[in-house]
Amino acid sequence: MTTTQELVAQVNKVLDDIGIDLDELFQDFDPVKLAIALNKNLSILEGFEEELERRAGDSISSLPTWDKRNRDPHIQRLYRKRHYRALALERLRSAITAHKMALAILDANYVFRRRGEIRAGEIKTEDVKAYRRPYSIGRIEILPYLAYSGDVLKLLAKQGLAVRDTFKRIKSKLREQGTVKTRSIRLEVEYFENNRLKKAHVNLPADADIEGELRKQFGRRFRWRVLSLVKTRGVLINNHYTVDNLALAYSSLDPKKGAEKLGLDIFRYYFLTSSTERETLGIFPGIKLCVDCHYSILDLPFRHEENFKTGQGSMYVIRKCEMEGQLTGRRKDLSGVPNYLLGGVLLYGMSNYDEGKVAEILGIDETELEEAIKKFVISGLHRVLFTDRELKKFEKFMPKSDKAKKFLSLLQG
Repeated sequence: MTTTQELVAQVNKVLDDIGIDLDELFQDFDPVKLAIALNKNLSILEGFEEELERRAGDSISSLPTWDKRNRDPHIQRLYRKRHYRALALERLRSAITAHKMALAILDANYVFRRRGEIRAGEIKTEDVKAYRRPYSIGRIEILPYLAYSGDVLKLLAKQGLAVRDTFKRIKSKLREQGTVKTRSIRLEVEYFENNRLKKAHVNLPADADIEGELRKQFGRRFRWRVLSLVKTRGVLINNHYTVDNLALAYSSLDPKKGAEKLGLDIFRYYFLTSSTERETLGIFPGIKLCVDCHYSILDLPFRHEENFKTGQGSMYVIRKCEMEGQLTGRRKDLSGVPNYLLGGVLLYGMSNYDEGKVAEILGIDETELEEAIKKFVISGLHRVLFTDRELKKFEKFMPKSDKAKKFLSLLQG
């Protein structure tokens, strides 16, 4: 049985070799060969992770504080060994995250077939065909820049000052706490019933007419006070291995516009997928399934627009997530519209963009989007999801002839 010191040395050696070997695969990019190499490496790394985790402990944060006043060389040596184990485990987890992200990006951009459709994580042999999807979630171009060796800082040190500055900027954006948004209010209400004073606790939406709602429930004789505000807050991606890999990849890809490209890719991620797809997609491990407060990184793709408003990107995503809830049980009415086109339809309805601009932002085909909008109008769901002002945008996709209008009104009941 190997000692822990030997195991740490093996892990570092394997990770160093992975970093060298994968560089060669990107010189002549082949998604099938890349998936095979990633799966092989991932299998080895996950085997190491289980054993090293058992020996090194759960986290580097659990290490005892190094007491500089303690000059005992034996104690210092023990601390140093434990520190190296924890660093090796952190490096290993970062490498595993990079491999999983790469496989998820391949899945999101290619359809793999071997007799039937298979996922990138199941590819073991080269007798698999890869077909590009009509849309892109994530960015294939970042694949060569992920930290497959787990050495984020060492790879960053090889880059220029512009890359390092963009790396810091992206990390600061992804670490920021979302601006607080009050979701609901918890009230204590005192009211009279049968000439007796009673108390009740009530939850109301933050934008509700409190007096009006309470009058409906308790009549005119009541008084109330706020007990608490239910707020939402937190980072967009709660996984520092994901944050490190994204910051390294996007800053290396484009030192000038890396943060903007990441903001656009995250925005597309929410609009081109359904909430169910986001549960298993894995392009951004640790990301929120739905956004419920403002994150400035989602504003970056729109900040140069003439009528830009702070929080614009986040509000689009928040509303899209709310609409997903409203569409629960109604999706059968749009069976011919895939999720990536439905996202385009919803963005078209809630924004001031025309169909051409929506197609450009989301990277989808404009003709397909127009056909999806027509099907959406025929289903009648536009009247359920959008306000009267927004419905005007859909008028040009309404049937023009009297026969067609009559048929549509009968179809929609």
